[in-house]
Amino acid sequence: MSQSVERALAVLPLLAKGPAGLTAVADALGVHKSTALRLLRTLDQNGLVYRQPDGRYRLGARLFELAAEAIENLDVRDIAHPHLVELNKATGHTVHLALHQDDEVVYIDKVDSRYPVRMYSRIGRPVPLTVAAVAKLLLADLPEPERRALADRIEYPRYTARSTPDAAAFLRELDLVREQGWATDLGGHEESLNCLGAPVRGPDRRVVAALSVSAPSVVVGAEGLLELLPLVLRTAEAISRDYSGAGEGT
Repeated sequence: MSQSVERALAVLPLLAKGPAGLTAVADALGVHKSTALRLLRTLDQNGLVYRQPDGRYRLGARLFELAAEAIENLDVRDIAHPHLVELNKATGHTVHLALHQDDEVVYIDKVDSRYPVRMYSRIGRPVPLTVAAVAKLLLADLPEPERRALADRIEYPRYTARSTPDAAAFLRELDLVREQGWATDLGGHEESLNCLGAPVRGPDRRVVAALSVSAPSVVVGAEGLLELLPLVLRTAEAISRDYSGAGEGT
């Protein structure tokens, strides 16, 4: 990489901390003011930095436009699918990916179990909000006022004796999910079905999707499924890195 490009790239994280004057930029880069000025003018002309009336520079609007456009055009399903396939190969169990849309959480991808006993689910089908692991992960990331408003307006079907009974219990469950960073459905929707999920995060670390591994209890019990937690978390983090464009060490 050329020295000029390296210096120009170094300007951006510097200005991300706040506006800075020419002298501060030159000192941070270890260059003469004339060199720093040329870099800043080039970046300014391309909208990547902006010179304020007080003479200091800050990040430009074009930089934010590019970031927003890049995120908008990312398809989390395309990015996640190879990881879902690998998780399915490693575990043999059904793997799902889900998104939150309005008041619904919907499956957008599925890799079927290799076992004869399979989970009935369908891409595009909403999941039960109050019990599904993927739903808990996506809804737990909502701001607290939104979580509480949603908890108050949805219904709480008693699918099984382990189903979430009411709004208070649901909010406690979402608090736990936020704290621990993963979720389960251990017989809450179907007595014989267990599910373990983890969040997929975007560049701002907000949850953009959720993945899960599901298995009938005749294939693996709840304790056996929970042993897969490290693998499920690693898979979700790998998808998050690919989605965010972050490296291994980020």
